[in-house]
Amino acid sequence: MSTYTRPVMLLLCGLMLLTLAIAVLNTLVPLWLAHENLPTWQVGMVGSSYFTGNLAGTLLTGWLIKRQGFNRSYYLASLIFAAGCAGLGLMTGFWSWMMWRFVAGIGCAMIWVVVESALMCSGTSHNCGRLLAAYMMVYYVGTVLGQLMISKMPTDLASVLPWVTALILTAILPLLFTRIVNDRNENQEATPVWPMLRLRHARLGVNGCIISGIVLGSLYVLMPLYLNHKGVSDAGIGFWMAVMVSAGIVGQWPVGRLADRFGRLLVLRVQVFIVILGCMAMLSNAAMGPTLFVLGAAGFTLYPVAMAWACEKVEHHQLVAMNQALLLSYTVGSLLGPTFTSMLMQSFSDNLLFVMIAGVAFIYLLMLLRKAGPHSTPIAHA
Repeated sequence: MSTYTRPVMLLLCGLMLLTLAIAVLNTLVPLWLAHENLPTWQVGMVGSSYFTGNLAGTLLTGWLIKRQGFNRSYYLASLIFAAGCAGLGLMTGFWSWMMWRFVAGIGCAMIWVVVESALMCSGTSHNCGRLLAAYMMVYYVGTVLGQLMISKMPTDLASVLPWVTALILTAILPLLFTRIVNDRNENQEATPVWPMLRLRHARLGVNGCIISGIVLGSLYVLMPLYLNHKGVSDAGIGFWMAVMVSAGIVGQWPVGRLADRFGRLLVLRVQVFIVILGCMAMLSNAAMGPTLFVLGAAGFTLYPVAMAWACEKVEHHQLVAMNQALLLSYTVGSLLGPTFTSMLMQSFSDNLLFVMIAGVAFIYLLMLLRKAGPHSTPIAHA
């Protein structure tokens, strides 16, 4: 049986369209707020409201899938995301934009949970890894294409919102031509999510997802603002963000193979150390291109390695619950990162963005350097 069946291919096509919209909005919303001369802390709060919506959507979607199925949940998630996008053009102001970004965050998290769970339920123990790798590659490629679109197209609010909203609604079409069946519903119901967060032998993976959320949430929300304050144009910001995310794409397969060969713990230590070096390079005004590439290659590959660490510590029937728990952990980090970092940037300096990222990375490095149990360098299972 082929790994990439018709439902899987159509699901990934819809995800690609949605990811384009997510990438465009994640970069342009902070810039639109900056153009309105909102203070940095308010820009960070609007970004955090999006990640708060992610948290709410993650908690809601498991219940929704069990009652409505994958297809209807996907349709509803896309409509909620489209409403959150269109609302930005209907109402202006700090509080209204916080509300609409919260709505968009709910829709985006629902999409992620639906797609990830559908892929896991469509696959087997032999091809789930390939399906999730394809999922992450589609997500990162869509993110890069979204950034490149920003660098080539008009970026004002009135020009962007109509075609982005249309793109989100178009993403519903692929799922109208297939039906995704959940054959593992019994096991999912028997495995609660919250105990997964307390598993001692998977704690480094859970903590890694939290740290990854802080790092990537801060970079997604505040890097465009940092570059804007440096005088970079909107098109230039889109280009540099594309460079950073492209590095994550380039690093996915090599990092995954290194983790399989040398163990997740060693690779995580190296990744976190490189993140710290990348932040130090940004603070020392090193060349922008190589620095962002190194930072992106290490930062954007941190989550899948940490996720793999945690998932290989649980039984097969616990994988879906662990996946939801790790997404929750990532979302919590994504919420905390922009909130506190934006306040520090507002009170002191924009350079606190990289000080904050380096600080949390150093804390995680200390965790990784401690003894991780009887098998400090686990051998990844085939």
